[in-house]
Amino acid sequence: MSLANELARLDATAQAALVESGEATPLELVEAACARVEALNPQLNALIHPALERAVDTAKRSDLPAGPFRGVPFVMKDIGGDEAGAPYHAGMRMLKNADYVAPTDSYFTERLDAAGLVSLGRAATSELAILPAGSTLAHGNVHNPWKLGYETGGSSGGAGAVVAAGIVPMAHGSDGGGSIRIPAAHCGVVGLKPSRGRCSFGPALGERWSGLSCEFALTRTVRDSAALLDCVSGRVPGDPYSAPPPSGPFADAVTRPPGRLRIGFMNDTPREIEIHPECVRAVEQTAKLLEDLGHDVELAHPPALEEQEIVAHYVTVVAANVGRALASWGEKLGRDAVPEDVEPLTWNLAQQAQGITAPQFLATLEYVHGFGRRVSQWWEGGFDLLLTPTTAQPPPPHGVLMSSEKEPLKAYFLAAPYGVFTLPHNISGQPGISLPLHVSEDGLPIGSQLVGQIGDEEKLLAVAAQIEAAAPWSQRIPPVFAG
Repeated sequence: MSLANELARLDATAQAALVESGEATPLELVEAACARVEALNPQLNALIHPALERAVDTAKRSDLPAGPFRGVPFVMKDIGGDEAGAPYHAGMRMLKNADYVAPTDSYFTERLDAAGLVSLGRAATSELAILPAGSTLAHGNVHNPWKLGYETGGSSGGAGAVVAAGIVPMAHGSDGGGSIRIPAAHCGVVGLKPSRGRCSFGPALGERWSGLSCEFALTRTVRDSAALLDCVSGRVPGDPYSAPPPSGPFADAVTRPPGRLRIGFMNDTPREIEIHPECVRAVEQTAKLLEDLGHDVELAHPPALEEQEIVAHYVTVVAANVGRALASWGEKLGRDAVPEDVEPLTWNLAQQAQGITAPQFLATLEYVHGFGRRVSQWWEGGFDLLLTPTTAQPPPPHGVLMSSEKEPLKAYFLAAPYGVFTLPHNISGQPGISLPLHVSEDGLPIGSQLVGQIGDEEKLLAVAAQIEAAAPWSQRIPPVFAG
């Protein structure tokens, strides 16, 4: 087996250890990852802005930061995580046709660089991160390494594909309704959505999607998620708010037994959305595993998750922010957006934004904040974690989550089963993690989600690590994989 393929099976922590011990150099790690890009990306179309020469040049630098992931190859999502001088299209034809590049690094990117990570380029996202898919009209279909012709989930779909296929051990993602956790579930990797305010959106923004979105990553292992969170989290001066600081390093949390916890779980959807039997089977097997590990598990969930108006308020937030995003990009490019610049769903949402009054939007924000309090009360009432399916349906084939000019909202309605368990916790601001614990009879990954109280990623990571040790997934690889 070649070095490139041997490294593909190692997580980021193990790759970094090779550099630390002198068994490998940053250049060897990066060149091996570049070889995997060239071998696999033509099948996946996941890395839409490769920057392999830049990555090799970075790996050769004598002043490459000596952070905990020195020399480890990484991939950025093509929305957020701005890289100075790199393409930034956000899934939009408007930006692709303008050859737009980011003028500056984001604070998040600066922290990734300080950790020693080396970016190989930028991965596909749905347009403006709206849909739980990686495919766009601007850049085409992104293929799931487990089954070509199927969606990767999204909006961090390209990131999910490159991690699942072993191209890189972890990749940047963002999550405004499930956009880290859904592709993690569909691609069979780990997806942590941190608490609201855990990672900075500066300097360009104070928050994204009015507080619903967050930045982080998809990884192969829980320990990688914990160690990376230590690198990128924490308040930056000027941030409008930040998550409560942890009691210690997140990396330490995965080494501590969590103790006996009270865990509620859901095996059905809260709003009459059909759930696939494989998703039920997956979460029930996870509940049984948690019981075997000594936890008290019962069918229970926050009553607020049953509220019918949650979706309408979520759509109001997204529509308003999509409308502002198109206006903002128009300002940067010096011209107004037109329907041909974007997909029908995006244009429809932007038009909806024109009809949202300031009092209506403030009423929605009041609902968002109240919903978060009502959900958190369940945790304060004696529960430690909530277990749910990550999605209510397995990955769909390409073409399902697509709208047309005649039916611009079609994809949004069809997306409901994929976000039903994830988007409530974007509204509440709580941390959630999708773990790849099940594969369907059709050979497609099915994820289970754990949700913690806001600010309590430590408990979430401790239990996730306990589950990983009891039911490891690292040797479960898809058909499209290095070697």
